[in-house]
Amino acid sequence: MGRITLENVTKTFGDVTVIPPLNLTIEDGEFVVFVGPSGCGKSTLLRLIAGLEDVSGGQIRIDGEDATNLAPAKRKLAMVFQSYALYPHMTVRKNIAFPMKMAGIDQAEQDRRIEAAAKALNLTDYLERRPGQLSGGQRQRVAIGRAIVREPSAFLFDEPLSNLDAALRVGMRMEISELHKKLATTMVYVTHDQVEAMTMADKIVVLQAGVIEQVGSPLDLYRAPRNRFVAGFIGSPKMNFIEGAEAAKHDAQCIGIRPEHLTASASDGQWKGVVGVSEHLGSDTFLHVHDTGLAETMTVRVGGEFALHHGDTVYLTPEADKIHKFDAQGLRIE
Repeated sequence: MGRITLENVTKTFGDVTVIPPLNLTIEDGEFVVFVGPSGCGKSTLLRLIAGLEDVSGGQIRIDGEDATNLAPAKRKLAMVFQSYALYPHMTVRKNIAFPMKMAGIDQAEQDRRIEAAAKALNLTDYLERRPGQLSGGQRQRVAIGRAIVREPSAFLFDEPLSNLDAALRVGMRMEISELHKKLATTMVYVTHDQVEAMTMADKIVVLQAGVIEQVGSPLDLYRAPRNRFVAGFIGSPKMNFIEGAEAAKHDAQCIGIRPEHLTASASDGQWKGVVGVSEHLGSDTFLHVHDTGLAETMTVRVGGEFALHHGDTVYLTPEADKIHKFDAQGLRIE
């Protein structure tokens, strides 16, 4: 079991409110990602759930029981931090065993859990090595193994991949997702990287200034962002926003169109512009188009073999049914 419910949870530091009253339910077995820009309150919210910060108001329930004032060790949660925090003088086996040793679990049960965790994380061949003999990705897997052996109701991840290089992050992202499928245990994951959120989550919680802007599946947020903030945060490259006369034609203060929902042509189209920088990624190319009279820069996703170059004239046409409309408050217009 691993159902977590937050009811009117608030957090203040002195006179500053960092989490206004907030309500959220994380269902048993879900992979939920908290995402948002730096300072949005996502790590603070995770620490409130873990018991590492005291709530200023409201209630936290874990599997229906009031955990608001429970010590972290009694919440049946396991946290994985950005820092691996491994003991350098201990082997992988002893690092993984450490929380069980502190809990007084007998040796036979410790060995069973260690072997199971090592198998799930592909660490069986590394159990007698020390952290200094491991790669960054392997060290993060050891930290995850140390959490697994506690057999928690839920795992809490606080930006666990931030210290890894790009290639390792992609690999670990897949490994954590696969681990979730194997364990079927609730996972709550904090990141500022919306690509991580989109690729890993069952449910995404988008935060800004401690406020939940939208909760939904990755595709829900991509297809129907609740407001301009979510629209601009979810999706890579970011959505193009257009104001002024062109938006007024759609009875909106602002319209948005994603780079992949624009077609580009050298000969004809709805909007005329000039190609600036082109980012060639192999299968795709991102064109940054200027002088459209719509926005300072329009980003367009085209095929990798697209023929236009810097300084060429280009014509852009949006997919009519993929235009997002927003009112003066930035809220979505259906």
